[in-house]
Amino acid sequence: MKPFSPDRVIFEPRSLDYPLGRKIQDYFEGTSTEIIKVPIKKISSIIPGSTEGQRYASGKKTLVVTVKKSLKFDVCKPSADFEFSLVAGCPASCEYCYLYTTQSSKPYLRTYVNLDEIFDSIKKHIFRSGDRLTTFEVASAGDLLAIEHITGSLARTIEFFGTLDKARLRVVTKFNNVDSLLGLKHNGRTRFRVSINSRYVIENFEHNTASLDERIEAASKLAAAGYPIGFIVAPIMIYDRWKEDYLELFEKLRSRLDAVKSTETVTFELIQHRFTPAAKKVILERFPNTRLDMDESKRTLKWGKFGRYKYIYPRKDAVEIREYLTSLIGEKFPDARIEYFT
Repeated sequence: MKPFSPDRVIFEPRSLDYPLGRKIQDYFEGTSTEIIKVPIKKISSIIPGSTEGQRYASGKKTLVVTVKKSLKFDVCKPSADFEFSLVAGCPASCEYCYLYTTQSSKPYLRTYVNLDEIFDSIKKHIFRSGDRLTTFEVASAGDLLAIEHITGSLARTIEFFGTLDKARLRVVTKFNNVDSLLGLKHNGRTRFRVSINSRYVIENFEHNTASLDERIEAASKLAAAGYPIGFIVAPIMIYDRWKEDYLELFEKLRSRLDAVKSTETVTFELIQHRFTPAAKKVILERFPNTRLDMDESKRTLKWGKFGRYKYIYPRKDAVEIREYLTSLIGEKFPDARIEYFT
């Protein structure tokens, strides 16, 4: 897909004290992208738009260059021990995005430039973990690959983890611009997981993302370059002919990956669709014609780790989803490992 190009890039003044901030400024100098320098607290007020939909669309075309202030990492179960952020947000417009609950007022992309400080914090977390292997998720707040051609942050992070014996990096993406990462010294310590879904879900709800074919091709390139790879099937949805569509997905995935010889076990992570009341409100404002099924009467409540409740499929439906997808994976990828279902 075509690389992301923002309409405007906003620099928090302090970001230009860092080499990466200056590199990003140089990248946009002389281009048609508007360059703005304002304090972080004024950013929301200068995003164009008089309605929620207009501000959302403008935010998706805005890149904010800033400094990551909090270097304390949250626990990130079940996918990793900890999570840290190099970006927040992404240029995609997935209608179901779980970040609408926490980032609804900030639809713009943020990239953090104080990489060395973030790396120092990673080392401290590893030290406190003792002799055990510590895993870090870097894509839970945004998709780094979407702006990697601008920042190069993911490449630096991959090579940083390549030097660490007791840590592993985990990356997930819906984008496909992986070519700049194929020759890195990753030493097998970064696992890429490509987000995949049925054709119905991608075409109806995952706007401005790489196509399924592009994602599978990216996974093939990464595996050929020696990266451990996996796939996140999320969010899994129940709808008319959902079983036929997910069968088609795994048949296509199997046929495209047959030629790839991965030295590591391929992994799968299975996540059913869920939504919060706050997210539903934002989704209906931004996508008034959405086809997302958010009928609370068809769901059951589950409390999250931050004291918020979400609507998930009832146990009977969840069991059916888990058993069906587990059987498909077992048939098409008998040597694969399912890491979790949630």
